[in-house]
Amino acid sequence: MSTRDPYHRLIIIISVIVPIVVAVLFRVKIEGYDFSFLPPIYASINALTALLLVMAFISIKSGNRKRHELLMKICIGLSAAFLVMYVMYHMTSDSTPFGGEGVIRYVYFFILVTHIILSVVVIPFVLFTFGRALSGNYERHKALARYTFPIWLYVAITGVIVYLMISPYYQ
Repeated sequence: MSTRDPYHRLIIIISVIVPIVVAVLFRVKIEGYDFSFLPPIYASINALTALLLVMAFISIKSGNRKRHELLMKICIGLSAAFLVMYVMYHMTSDSTPFGGEGVIRYVYFFILVTHIILSVVVIPFVLFTFGRALSGNYERHKALARYTFPIWLYVAITGVIVYLMISPYYQ
């Protein structure tokens, strides 16, 4: 049996295309639509994702594979919904500059930059981890999940933190 993941090529393609498409769409501005209501919704989706990731971790540690599988599928769906809403908002709204000053400004940008970098890095991690589970390769799934879980959890939590820090400056 090959150690290569059956979805390897597809995961690589998706992991490259998604950040490129998001970056390109950020440069596209569409007038006439108001999606200013989306940031608290997608921040809530990040919070829910973080909560469900922890619940999925607890579920698998307690031996409840079915609940773990369901929760992880929901987390993937929530992350996809987040991405769609995030892009829709940024295609129809101007960027909001952070208005904080002093140390908090550096804290904000540190959290924002690490969040953005890891949100790109986590894509192949999530997809490879999920693909290994789908193909029944649970040992390799578990080995990769040790890295995927904390990165994904960090991205979800820092997404909420970034929103809370920038939200006073929304117009």
